[in-house]
Amino acid sequence: MSDFREHLNKQLRNLEFKEEWDKLETEYNMMQAMIDARKKCNITQKELAEKTGITQADISRIETGNGNPTLSVLKRIAEGMDMILKIEFIPKSKGDEEWF
Repeated sequence: MSDFREHLNKQLRNLEFKEEWDKLETEYNMMQAMIDARKKCNITQKELAEKTGITQADISRIETGNGNPTLSVLKRIAEGMDMILKIEFIPKSKGDEEWF
């Protein structure tokens, strides 16, 4: 397990920290998914910027959580990686799955 993951697991035991983390979980997941996809494509932020017309600084801001990308920007980023953007709505608890 990485040092970060170990540290995060310790911090998540703190109820105040966990509450704040949970509020931002969707954003963290999006940022990590974008980073993982870009790395899977084996391209740098600069290369992605060139492919999408989005500045490298803006791509960096999105990946670090300091940007607030629109859906159209996320689609352009996905296209720049020759991918499609998929957004899902997932029930919070297992008991809610039947309404699908």
